[in-house]
Amino acid sequence: MFERILVPLDGSKLAECALPYAEELAKGYNTKEVVLVSVTERIIGYQPIDDPSQPMEQRLLPVAVGKKERQARRYLGKIAKSLEAKGIVVRTEVLIGNPAEEIAIFAKHNEIDLIVMSSHGRSGPSRWAHGSVADKTFRASSVPVLMVRAPGCVPGI
Repeated sequence: MFERILVPLDGSKLAECALPYAEELAKGYNTKEVVLVSVTERIIGYQPIDDPSQPMEQRLLPVAVGKKERQARRYLGKIAKSLEAKGIVVRTEVLIGNPAEEIAIFAKHNEIDLIVMSSHGRSGPSRWAHGSVADKTFRASSVPVLMVRAPGCVPGI
């Protein structure tokens, strides 16, 4: 039923709250693959060019700096190793762009059967101010989404 499960992670302990659920589902449904995804932004840096004919403000060439991407790959690799040690087949992907949009697009185009992610549990003004990647993913995705409320995020507890 769930051949491919997608788990979006942002490097936070709260996001990792979804991992035990994905692990149990993967084992219970003999899932072929768990895909760990991190969505990051491409950092643009500037490299000076030596061209005196150019005005000073045009002597910088924009270049992509992949530090965030490398950090995300290392982080996902560490999580993948712990799941692989438990017999789960894992693939990792680092995507660039808006998290909710990229997660939904990736799921649609990669035959994902279920997205398992945690929600920070924000509501009211906090949710309005900070947005909710989980909520936006739920609304944008054509794939079912299992949202796990991270411990400690339940109001009044």
